[in-house]
Amino acid sequence: MFIIYYGIGALIVSLVIGTPVIKILKKVKAGATIQEELAYEQQVKMGTPLMGGFIFIIPIVVMLLGFLLLNQSYFVEVAIILLFVIGYGVIGFIDDYLKVVKKHSDGLKAKQKIILQIGIIVLYYLLVRTVGVDTTIYFPLIDKVVDLKILYLPFLLFFSVGFSNAVNLTDGMDGLLAGVFICTSIAYAVIGNYLSNTLIALLAIITTGSLIGYLKFNYHPAKVFMGDTGSLALGGVIVSYALLTKTEVLLLLLGGLYVIEAISVILQVSYFKITNGKRIFKMAPIHHHFTLAGVKETKVVFGFWLASAVFGVLGVVIMILI
Repeated sequence: MFIIYYGIGALIVSLVIGTPVIKILKKVKAGATIQEELAYEQQVKMGTPLMGGFIFIIPIVVMLLGFLLLNQSYFVEVAIILLFVIGYGVIGFIDDYLKVVKKHSDGLKAKQKIILQIGIIVLYYLLVRTVGVDTTIYFPLIDKVVDLKILYLPFLLFFSVGFSNAVNLTDGMDGLLAGVFICTSIAYAVIGNYLSNTLIALLAIITTGSLIGYLKFNYHPAKVFMGDTGSLALGGVIVSYALLTKTEVLLLLLGGLYVIEAISVILQVSYFKITNGKRIFKMAPIHHHFTLAGVKETKVVFGFWLASAVFGVLGVVIMILI
């Protein structure tokens, strides 16, 4: 029950630092650019401060370090989480910084991002080798554990890069990713408690509190966007959830919404190339398709929040009851 206090602390920190962070971002002129293809409802957001992910990254890091000071036996696990959250967040920050401060329109190239993410995974692998690497993955529906052995590292690279970027793709509307990720985090708080995994339950509660505070500034009409700084950091959080609970396979359901977003992009790009310019969706990721089809942004956001909650409930049910 004590972990609730960490969540409340994270909520308070995010609320307190929100306005100062936004002021700093405005001062350095870190304003977002908006794609021309998007609806007018999105175009009016041009110039809204980017890199607002600091509003929830800071309380996550502070609360985890506070917990570690009192529970040093969790050093390796906390180090793993911070490696992913800070490491992926730094990659996102570099990308945002190049785009909005240095005015390099493309920021980091996709290959550069992937190479940097792979570097973090390799660091993780080297870190866990010091305490023994569990090379197994668990299939919940058939209740079977499979040891991947030498295939574990390639799986780890594919899984981590894939899911962190799927989370990144889900960002793009006021409050969208924050609300979706709150649902995922609540599901992992339940799973962490069920598995008696105190650290994951703690991380999930801290992340939930931080994102609720962030939503005060990001809900429609948004005063700030999280940018890749925030979305990739959340990608690091979700990778931590899965790796430290051995729910990599179950995350396909728990994070079903991120999977759908990623698949919509893959289908759109593939179909565009195969048909020489034709499209399946008005725009991908799929959340943009709905606004271009005339659905109000807030309705799309609420719909995606609901879908994420459903995926979370289904994942928890399978984890606990099946």
